[in-house]
Amino acid sequence: MEPLPLFQNVAVSDRASLFLRKLHLCSSLCDFSTPETSAPQIELKRQTLLELVDFLDSSYGKLAPNLHEDFIRMVSVNLFRCLPPSSDLADLDDDEPYQEPSWPHLQIVYELLLRYIASSETDAKFAKRFIDHIFVLRLMELFDSEDPREREYLKTLLHRTYGKFMVHRPFIRKAMNNVFYRFIFETQRHCGIGELLEILGSIINGFALPMKEEHKLLLIRALIPLHKPKGFWAYHHQLAYCIIQFVDKDCHLAELVIRGLLKYWPVTNCQKEVLFLAELEEVLEATPASEFQRCMLPLFRQIGRCLTSSHFQVAQQALYLFNSEHVVNLIAQNRNMILPVIFDALEKNTQGHWNQGIHDLTANVRRIFQEMDSELFKECQEQYLEKVTRARSLEEQRELTWKRIETVAATAGADDMVLVN
Repeated sequence: MEPLPLFQNVAVSDRASLFLRKLHLCSSLCDFSTPETSAPQIELKRQTLLELVDFLDSSYGKLAPNLHEDFIRMVSVNLFRCLPPSSDLADLDDDEPYQEPSWPHLQIVYELLLRYIASSETDAKFAKRFIDHIFVLRLMELFDSEDPREREYLKTLLHRTYGKFMVHRPFIRKAMNNVFYRFIFETQRHCGIGELLEILGSIINGFALPMKEEHKLLLIRALIPLHKPKGFWAYHHQLAYCIIQFVDKDCHLAELVIRGLLKYWPVTNCQKEVLFLAELEEVLEATPASEFQRCMLPLFRQIGRCLTSSHFQVAQQALYLFNSEHVVNLIAQNRNMILPVIFDALEKNTQGHWNQGIHDLTANVRRIFQEMDSELFKECQEQYLEKVTRARSLEEQRELTWKRIETVAATAGADDMVLVN
């Protein structure tokens, strides 16, 4: 590599050819595995990339038509590479995340591409020749990078690309779906699901009504199944936002979402259950009474199980549902169906939960139902006492039966005994 003159040191007529020479220089890759021997070349290329950024920012920085292809080629050579093998998802939350060795160059290349796409001088109809489907697909493959700085740039770039190149929008949505499908059903390993969902949240916000079938299938086939993978905690916030966007856009999707949450409800993972309950509360806030009635029985059977969880955070989050005025109004309209389903759980908490905070919250919920319909509450209480009495009677009969069996076995002679192999 040989240093090239600065743009301000050459005539305006020669700047386009100098820009092209600098692009060719920056198309050469440096070896970051041996920084001691490659330091001069690394610094020269870094300075040249910074000069290209200054050129695009300058008043004379509009690219001539013949330079676009070379510019995108230089960007492609630098960005599109084989990523190192992914580490375990559990390691992604370390205090010191992975850092790409070539980031001093990559960051500037990302800045160049971002300026190119965001520039009002870049005509989308012309630029789509170079920023085509293959380019977009390779850009999306980089979302699996473990370097969070790179994923942040990619998120901004893909969002800007989606906004500027309308012709690519259906393809980008389909490509995102394919990433989700592969993550859910094959690998369950991907570093950029959260960033892709963040972009998708903005896309969903722009969906027109009535909602297309394609968009509903995105919810059914990708977003709801994304609750299943073990790495769910890493992207839950962005996923919940996308789900709420769908329900806010079309409230008739609420039943579909609630039944989807119940389908993938965690059985043994209490921390995941807390996240599900928090998301469920947001969904219920946007759920109309007509949709609520279609799924309230299976929903409150699950809530009843959560109320009696020995993990106090699960029980606490379930009890927090009754702090929502909208949820309480939905329950009040259907109290004859709901209270009998969860009454046993409330009574068990009152009598035997180990956490005092859960006792207090349960008492508040019982008070809500008492004030809502005292006769129904009394009826449920009587039914509960009958069930307890019946269960106690059955237990006593069972114990008497076993005692009789033990007595017969003790008094019977050896000749009367039957040996079972």
